[in-house]
Amino acid sequence: MPDHAFADPGLASLYDTLNPRESSGDFEFYLPMIMAAESVLDVGCGTGSLLHWARESGHTGRLVGLDPAEGMLAQARRRDDVEWVLGDLSTARWDSEFDFAVMTGHAFQVLLTDDELRTAFAAIRRALKPGGRFGFDTRNPARRAWERWTPDHVWQAGTVRSWNDAGPLVDGRVTFKTTFESPDWDAPKYSESTLRFLDVASLSAFVEEAGLVVDEQFGFWDRTPVTDASPEIITIVRRP
Repeated sequence: MPDHAFADPGLASLYDTLNPRESSGDFEFYLPMIMAAESVLDVGCGTGSLLHWARESGHTGRLVGLDPAEGMLAQARRRDDVEWVLGDLSTARWDSEFDFAVMTGHAFQVLLTDDELRTAFAAIRRALKPGGRFGFDTRNPARRAWERWTPDHVWQAGTVRSWNDAGPLVDGRVTFKTTFESPDWDAPKYSESTLRFLDVASLSAFVEEAGLVVDEQFGFWDRTPVTDASPEIITIVRRP
């Protein structure tokens, strides 16, 4: 089930304000790949901001956004020149239809089990045309980012304040609670999430098992190599 922060229409409407396009560098990194592809699948498209940007930048081909959260898709559907699909990779049935697929915003980390990862990679492989590529990002576990997900780090969107409170890493997974509060509300709102952290070797094993090939891998949006100090593991794989 989607996290409450994504399923709830009111909280979903705050997402782009709390997470603007320019805030992390991932959209600017992936946009040229999208613009160079005739057909694109955005997995976990959320509010659709990346595909909106592609249309605004002149993309004239097929753009498809897939997301399991109704609240986020309600925001995405502000544009009707993109195909918006409610669901996830376990329900996807595309066959050799896309030149490029993408999964931004660390959405890859919501795949919590080995079976979910295998299902996702198999669905991506099936959806891509031969030679098609898939770009995704996950936080580097060596950087232990969850240790900084504390109530001391607050985001603001208008009158709404938001912060995370994360637990420890257990079996490669971290569960955290997000609090949203506003003086305009009777009470705070909460959302709980769990994310999985995989290192390069583990990712590579799943990619190889799925019959995909790693084309490129970076440790940050400036295309620097992955090291233990890198905040990201950004991976571009290809269907042979």
